[in-house]
Amino acid sequence: MVLETDLEETAAKQTDLPTAEDVYDHDEEIPLAAVFDDDFVATRTEFNSFDELVAASPGDAGSAAELETVTDGEWDEFVAERTEFADEEELVMAARDHWVAKKLELV
Repeated sequence: MVLETDLEETAAKQTDLPTAEDVYDHDEEIPLAAVFDDDFVATRTEFNSFDELVAASPGDAGSAAELETVTDGEWDEFVAERTEFADEEELVMAARDHWVAKKLELV
């Protein structure tokens, strides 16, 4: 399972990173579309948006807002078959790292 990335290594090389408070408010809800943005999804899956990815998954989900209708086992299997990730956890961790890197202006 791949959970570590070169994000920490890249961040360590920077001399002027903003503080966490400058890029994220702990009370702020982060929309799925921000974490799974089109750039991330198009680069790391065979889809152009997270809505497309979810709509193609098993079950009745037509968009990211309906993701909870897809069972965990079906979603993990779908992610393994149609993305470069082995399961949902890898997908989520990579998307999180992508979001953080964008917020820190590392990409």
